[in-house]
Amino acid sequence: MHPALWVSKTGLSAQDTNLSTISNNLANVNTTGFKRDRAVFQDLLYQINRQPGGMSTENTELPSGLQLGTGVRVVGTTKQFSQGNLQITEQPLDLAVDGRGFFQIAMPDGQIAYTRDGQFQLNSDGDVVTPDGYPLEPNVNVPEDTTNVTIGRDGTVTAVTNDQAAPVNLGQITLVNFINPQGLQAIGNNLFKETNASGDPQEGEPGLAGIGTIEQGMVESSNVEVVEELVNMITTQRAYEMNSKVVSTTDQMLQFITNNIG
Repeated sequence: MHPALWVSKTGLSAQDTNLSTISNNLANVNTTGFKRDRAVFQDLLYQINRQPGGMSTENTELPSGLQLGTGVRVVGTTKQFSQGNLQITEQPLDLAVDGRGFFQIAMPDGQIAYTRDGQFQLNSDGDVVTPDGYPLEPNVNVPEDTTNVTIGRDGTVTAVTNDQAAPVNLGQITLVNFINPQGLQAIGNNLFKETNASGDPQEGEPGLAGIGTIEQGMVESSNVEVVEELVNMITTQRAYEMNSKVVSTTDQMLQFITNNIG
């Protein structure tokens, strides 16, 4: 069978995966703290019919060879951890990271997950938790008679209660940074977990050692650019159509041979 059929087949498959990545980005355009994905392409093995630099005679060499590619594949997807826009909500437990860093979330299995989504709430015990009920780590507990909660840019949490006029220190929110955040594994629910590729989490006080600051009353919006994704979608569609045209053209060539040679 004509090799162009198999080459174009890999192109169709790769563009299909690329479109899935783009559609996921667009689906999460309003997801707080979401980071867009980008598909990474890689060409496949080459068939070397004439080796570049091979000797054509005893004293001459080939300036270029004959190398036939076998197609393309999507080798991976990378998260783009560029800063999303900060939106003001004026909710005291809405927090945004301005710069590098992740909030730490204690999971039910005892492990720590990481997120850029700072839409926190209180549970029945007064603990600061995610919308799924997972507590913030380190744990912050807000007393029942609290009238006002203030979270500083350095993560210091203070509260004013009915019993005391002076603010009460409730704890310190720390952030973690990774040398390679693109190596984090997305596990859904706006959460990530560390892998060997991400490196170990480096915990620190917000605003120090390259870690971003915490902004109270704000959330970080998705960093998906709708116009860019739509342009990528059009490019993907045209690439898919061109690969489909290769299949159609190859089929016509084979049909011509079938009908006229025999």
